[in-house]
Amino acid sequence: MTRQRSLGLTSATALVVANMIGAGVFTTSGFLLADLGSPLYVLLAWAAGGVQAALGAVCYGALARRIPESGGEYRFLSRALHPAAGYVAGWLSLLVGFSAPLAAAAFAFGTYARPWLGGLSPAAAGSILIAAFAAVHAGEVRRGAQVQNGAVLLKVALIAAFAAFSLAAGEAPPAEPLPPFPLAAFGVSLVWISFSYSGWNAAVYVAGEIRDPERTVPRSLILGTALVTVLYLALNAAFVLAAPAAELAGRLEVGRIAARALGGAVLEEAVAGLIALVLVSSVSSLVMAGPRVYAQMAADGYLPRRLAVVSGPPRAAIAVQAGLALFFLWSATFEAMLTWIGFTLSLSTAAAVTALIVLKSREGAKMEVPGWPLVPWLFLAGVAAMTVFTAAQRPLESLVGLATIAAGLAAWRIQSRK
Repeated sequence: MTRQRSLGLTSATALVVANMIGAGVFTTSGFLLADLGSPLYVLLAWAAGGVQAALGAVCYGALARRIPESGGEYRFLSRALHPAAGYVAGWLSLLVGFSAPLAAAAFAFGTYARPWLGGLSPAAAGSILIAAFAAVHAGEVRRGAQVQNGAVLLKVALIAAFAAFSLAAGEAPPAEPLPPFPLAAFGVSLVWISFSYSGWNAAVYVAGEIRDPERTVPRSLILGTALVTVLYLALNAAFVLAAPAAELAGRLEVGRIAARALGGAVLEEAVAGLIALVLVSSVSSLVMAGPRVYAQMAADGYLPRRLAVVSGPPRAAIAVQAGLALFFLWSATFEAMLTWIGFTLSLSTAAAVTALIVLKSREGAKMEVPGWPLVPWLFLAGVAAMTVFTAAQRPLESLVGLATIAAGLAAWRIQSRK
C-alpha cells in the first residue's frame, strides 16, 4: 500500500497532543483529592503518570524506528510476535481504542455545548460533530492535518493561558501537615490518570503518512508527551490550589469550581468553552488516527478489502469508524463500555512493549532502544501494577475486557480459516 508522506513533525506532534488532552484532565483531580487527601499527592500522581507515558513513548519510538509503517500495535505485534496478536490489537483499536472514545468525546462535547446550541441533545450535537470531522479527514490528508494543527495550537495556548492566570491570581492555601502517604489509593489514582495520558502513542498509527518516520515519529512522541505532562501539571496545580480542598474533593466538575472561585461566572463559562474546544480537537484526532489501523488490516487481508487504500485518506475506514461511533453514541449502554477501555488498552500497550523486547533480543546491537533494558521493563511494571488495581477495583469490567480479547482471538481463527 503506497501512501503520500505529507505529514511533518508539527502535524505528528499535534496528533499526539490532541489524542492525549481530553475530558479526563478536567474531571479527575477532584476524585484524586478525595482519595489522596493532599494537593501535593495529587500533583505527584500526575507527575508519575507523565513518567509512565514518557517510558511508553520511548519504547514506541524505538518500535517506530524499526517498523516505520502505519498501524500502531497491529503492525508491531504482527511483525514481532504473531499475526494473531496483531489482529487482536487491531480488533481492540477498532472497538475500544477509537470508536467508543470517539463517541464519548462527542457526547461530552454535546453536554458542555448544550446551552450554546439551543438545547440540542448531546447525542444529536455529537453526531453532527462526528459527521463533520469524518468529512474533513476524508477530504484530503494535508487539509485535515491543517485543521488539526490549528485546533491543537489554539487549545494548548488557551490551556496555558488559563493555567498561568490561575496560578498568578490564586492565593496559596495555608500550609497543612501532610497526611500519611496512601499507597493503595495512590496506585488506584494512577489507573484513572492513565486514561488522561492515553494517546501518547498516536503518531504510530499514521507513520506511513509521515515524512522520515524513523526520525519524526519518535521525536513527535517524546515532544507531545513532554508538552502534555507540563500542561497537566500546571493545569492541575491551578485546579487544586484555586479553591479549598473540601470544595473540590469528590467533585467531577473541578474545572468549573476552580474557575468560579477565581473569576466568577464569566470565567466559569470561559472554561466550559475551553473544555468544549478540547473535546472538538479530541474528536478530530480520533477520526484522523483510527481509520489508518483498519485500512492497514484490510490491506493485509484481515478486514474487507474495500477498507484498504492505495493513496489519500482511508475514506471507507473513516466511514466505518464513524458508523460505529454513532452506534455507541446513541446506545443506552455506551457509557458503561468505556469503563473497560483503560484495562484493555493497557494490555495492548504492554503487548507492544513486549514485542519490542522480543525484537531487541533477536537483533541485539543492530536495534537501538534508548534506556535498554530499564525503560521497557519499568513500563511493563507500571502497566502490571495498574492492571492489578483495575482488576481489584473493577472486576466486572476487567472480565469484559478479557472477553473482548477472547472474542478477537475467535474472530482471528475464523478469519485465518478463510
